Amino acid sequence: MHWNKLKPAMWKWRGVIFAVPRITVLVIILRLTGLLQLLELAALDQFFLLRPPEPPDQRIVIVEITEADIQKLGKWPMSDEVLASVLDTIKQQQPRAIGLDIYRDLPVDPGHENLVKLFGNTPNLIGVQKISDSFDSAAVNAPPALKQRQQVGSNDLPLDGDGKIRRGLLYVNLNEEDVLESFALKLALLYLKQEGITEKPSANNPNYLQLGKGAFPIFETNDGGYVRADDGSYQVFLNYRGRIQQQFASISLSQVQNNQIPPDFIRGKIVLIGATAESLKDLFYTPYTSKLFAAPERMAGVTIHANLISQILSVALDGRPLIKTLPESVELLAIFICSIIGATLCWQQRHYINQKTLLAANVIVAGGVLIGGSFVAFMFGWWLPIIPALLGLGGSAIAVTQYIAQSAGEMRQTLGRYLTDEVVANLLETPAGLKIGGERRQVTLLFSDLRGFSAISEQLPPEQVVQILNLYLGAMTEVINQHKGTINEFIGDGIFVMFGAPISRPDDAQRAIACAVAMQLTMQQVNRQNQQMNLPKLEMGIGINTGEVVAGNIGSQKRAQYTVIGSHVNLAARIETYTVGGQILISENTYKNSRSELKITGQLQIEPKGIKELITIYDIGGIGGEYNLYLPEDNDLMVSLASPLLVEYTVLQGKQATGILLPGELVSLSEKTAYLKSTHSLEPLNNLKMRLVDTPEIDIYAKVIKLADEHHFLIRFTNLPPQAIIIINSLLL
Repeated sequence: MHWNKLKPAMWKWRGVIFAVPRITVLVIILRLTGLLQLLELAALDQFFLLRPPEPPDQRIVIVEITEADIQKLGKWPMSDEVLASVLDTIKQQQPRAIGLDIYRDLPVDPGHENLVKLFGNTPNLIGVQKISDSFDSAAVNAPPALKQRQQVGSNDLPLDGDGKIRRGLLYVNLNEEDVLESFALKLALLYLKQEGITEKPSANNPNYLQLGKGAFPIFETNDGGYVRADDGSYQVFLNYRGRIQQQFASISLSQVQNNQIPPDFIRGKIVLIGATAESLKDLFYTPYTSKLFAAPERMAGVTIHANLISQILSVALDGRPLIKTLPESVELLAIFICSIIGATLCWQQRHYINQKTLLAANVIVAGGVLIGGSFVAFMFGWWLPIIPALLGLGGSAIAVTQYIAQSAGEMRQTLGRYLTDEVVANLLETPAGLKIGGERRQVTLLFSDLRGFSAISEQLPPEQVVQILNLYLGAMTEVINQHKGTINEFIGDGIFVMFGAPISRPDDAQRAIACAVAMQLTMQQVNRQNQQMNLPKLEMGIGINTGEVVAGNIGSQKRAQYTVIGSHVNLAARIETYTVGGQILISENTYKNSRSELKITGQLQIEPKGIKELITIYDIGGIGGEYNLYLPEDNDLMVSLASPLLVEYTVLQGKQATGILLPGELVSLSEKTAYLKSTHSLEPLNNLKMRLVDTPEIDIYAKVIKLADEHHFLIRFTNLPPQAIIIINSLLL
């Protein structure tokens, strides 16, 4: 790719490029140092717990030596005579193999000769020998008579760092040349022999054992979530069938002694004899120990051997999958891919309103998909480590967030004093953000203006005018920012706000309306502060329109402004001129695009200058839904005057008076409105400049709201000088 094309692409995805390599390398280092191993093994345990248990394996029966059996025997270990009797009873039932998971390297009289004789004439009996010798356990020899006949298997079980058993042994290395089959494999081979299956090397890998339908891959030191684990001898992952002894038929030692064995209960099966009593300390922690809200369960060693035997038989005869792992290089690639996904999710959402909420939700969803996918893979026999992948996913999202904050912080702080946050974002995030030009897009435009502020400013010193404006504009700016509006400019006491430029959102219209209602409600707070400082009360009108405009950097290479132009901008400004203090008027386009509960207090048709057709505008009293903002009810009480108040008025054209003074009478009054009686015709929304006949030096501004009849008009005061307020209040008493 040409550098000129590659450079914009790199700029566009710079946050991802920044985060992914760093997080990937960090997670891989954590993975290779083994710091994540315990977490990964704990996650594997949860997969075992969540996985549905397999049906009971009818080929295996466990003869349990329980606490009740020990109490009945009266001592432990049981004598050779008792053991010989138990083995003979089992032998009469004609099982395929008998596994004696009890150490019997020394005689326990009486009955030793009988036991040795039984060992000699029971070729399908397998004893145990413990090979490993550690600081907390010693090696134990096999029964000599069985060892002489090579009817012995190793019952060693590899322990993980957390004390749990997740792997089993097929062969144990005695020295550099000699190996010993494990107890489980020895018994499984006796069973499989009658099925015509014997040991042989795998065709795909001569180092693997092949039995029937399946080969058994040798566990390696870094398989799955393990790091530098002990991979001595021939180990395989233990694919448990389920919890404790639920997956195997069992019978107690006492039942065997009393010959209470159901018919054909053990015929043709593998019988394991082993201790399940707590006092005999042959209990181990397994993946099923990791229950969060219950006491940990331990599994008897004989049951663990039963699981391994069942696994060997199921693989050889039924094609049950073994637990497999991906090559280490593929696991590292998965970390890299998850880092890309996490960084991309965060980077693409950096402009949204609820970025943190969306980011958290998407990362959680992506994490859930990752965990769910790994669990489904586990159901089919694949162990896919999830902790490094989750760290890559979440870590890269956090890194991108940090990058955005660091890279934009200083520039935003500087530019934010002169431009809105979203315009700054447009400049920062788009390589072409400073280019002159524009694009067509639909936006919602809000114009606000203080009613009669020009007259107020003429009566106050400049310092107080600036003070009023700063207080008013500061409060409005905060409201506009809360609703993600873009302030295009301040026009004296007016504000021009855009929703949809530079960033377009599906709810632009309804946010503009909600912003307008919030601005009108905030005016109450502004006026309370004005009153505390003996400043005049302010009223604001707001007009809103939605339509297609051209948005972009307008101007020259030396000086430009991000703005919008088009007929819909002009229409929004025109609509604002029809408002009175405290009023919000919206166009029909905005009404259709708002898709929200609106409180409409009135509507009328207008024909603004420059518009060739009638426009319907709506008077907004509030917005429901998630905003739930409503303007207070107008409780302005009208008082009929005993004697009409004589006035003279003229109709304003724009900001200019027509020059013709017309006579009239105010027949009813309230603080904000009045009924004007006049023989001359007036139209709704006409702006009037009037004065009281008795006090002609006072100018009052008003707007015609509606026609009561041919000669009576409801007007709304848009500006009342202090002297006029005093006169009106005196008439209302």
